[in-house]
Amino acid sequence: MMHVFIALVAIIIGFVLYLVKYQQSYWERRGVPHTEPNFPWGDMKEWRTTKSLCHVLQPIYDKFKGTGPFCGIYFMMTPAAFVTDLGLVKKILIKDFQYFQDRGEFHNPEDDPLTGNIFQTDGPKWVYLRKKFSPTFTSGKMKYMFPTIVKVAHELMDVMEEQYTATDNIVHITNIIGRYTSDVIGSCAFGIECNSLRSPDAEFVVMGRKSFELRRHNYMIDSLMEAYPKLARKLHLRGLPDELHNFYMGIVHKAIEYRQKINIKRNDFMNLLLEMKRKDGSDVGLTDNDIAAQAFLFFLAGFETSSSAVSYALFEMAKNQEIQNKAREEVKIVIKEYNNEFTYEAIQKMKYMDRVFSETLRKYPILTTLKRFSKAAYDTGDPRYLIEKDMHITIPVHAIHHDPEYYPDPEKFDPERFTEEEIKKRPACSYLPFGDGPRNCIGARFGKLQSYTALAMLLNKYKFSFAPQTPENLTFAVHTLTLTAMGGVHLKIEKV
Repeated sequence: MMHVFIALVAIIIGFVLYLVKYQQSYWERRGVPHTEPNFPWGDMKEWRTTKSLCHVLQPIYDKFKGTGPFCGIYFMMTPAAFVTDLGLVKKILIKDFQYFQDRGEFHNPEDDPLTGNIFQTDGPKWVYLRKKFSPTFTSGKMKYMFPTIVKVAHELMDVMEEQYTATDNIVHITNIIGRYTSDVIGSCAFGIECNSLRSPDAEFVVMGRKSFELRRHNYMIDSLMEAYPKLARKLHLRGLPDELHNFYMGIVHKAIEYRQKINIKRNDFMNLLLEMKRKDGSDVGLTDNDIAAQAFLFFLAGFETSSSAVSYALFEMAKNQEIQNKAREEVKIVIKEYNNEFTYEAIQKMKYMDRVFSETLRKYPILTTLKRFSKAAYDTGDPRYLIEKDMHITIPVHAIHHDPEYYPDPEKFDPERFTEEEIKKRPACSYLPFGDGPRNCIGARFGKLQSYTALAMLLNKYKFSFAPQTPENLTFAVHTLTLTAMGGVHLKIEKV
């Protein structure tokens, strides 16, 4: 019996190894240029151990660009088309979007309700959410929210003044801007006073950080869930730790209960969600869990992306003082036209600030890749490069942004890349910090507004330079999907 058992185990192991090997020979069988996958990680062996995702993908882009519209890579055993041709990028994101509407991200609203948000969800649910949310992010709604942003930005300046006198003029910029964005989003979106600027350990900030650090599973299971989201749903797997799930679900359910109880109406994100709430058992509309999922996404997206982007902008301006001086001069000239007040119109008029921020997101795109999932077979014009149905697609944003063909001397920080003349010289889809096409970032306008306001106020009052602990070049966390600076950004501040 023991010999039979050993033989059966050997057969099973051999069969599994054969399946893995067969799966990881997909691109070889197709005759598409490809990487040599590592067992069992595919091309992801170094990600989350020694390298960030963008630095794993950069050499692949450099090696295979020009060999075809895409090359083949593997996320563990899952083959993916790694797009290196901007013409195909444009077709996927814009021209032929109907084939590539879905992202193919893990989402399991039944067992893990917060994953049912507009970023992770696909299909008709995404179409419904996008259509309903779009009116919330118009310029008119942004202008309505602007006084709240300015109010929180003034609080930021008060806290900076206290930091200036209490910390030898060294400020953890990433930390303090994260607290600022937490308060802005809490107030603008949900009418919640987070008090993060005054309380560094406020629950919203702590949970915001934990959302990018805590994991429910080890890296192996997380990678499997990302590579096989349909299987993960069938197995009823969850991605978020209970601590985060309970916090965000609790906050949103209390807000819903409070607003409905006393019939509060506010012109904010939460009010829109409540208007979309499912009525009387109808299949149309949102459940309380759906509302919690959208609130969770909106908070996290604004908290992380804007705080990192502002930190990187100030880091580069500290490194390039002439750029900082030029940006500050523009701020002072513009606000003088508006009686030294930071109005919505004044922020819109800061064109050089816009260039600085655009160059920041060119060099440091917070989301370093875009993912898509093919709903049907797609003919690229070459039979060898047919994109089959249910194919995972990766668009390497960071690599495109650092391609010298589009951005000469890509490591140089140069806001002049974003003059109207320079932008017109570059092909479509060579700049993708917010994606492009119908599934671009819906909150981009809001993120820019809160970032520009903070930058303008800070530059108006302070000069930023390197502190003793500031590195010449930033290094990035290896375990996150976003581009996150290790240890954050510390800078020295002096009053202008």
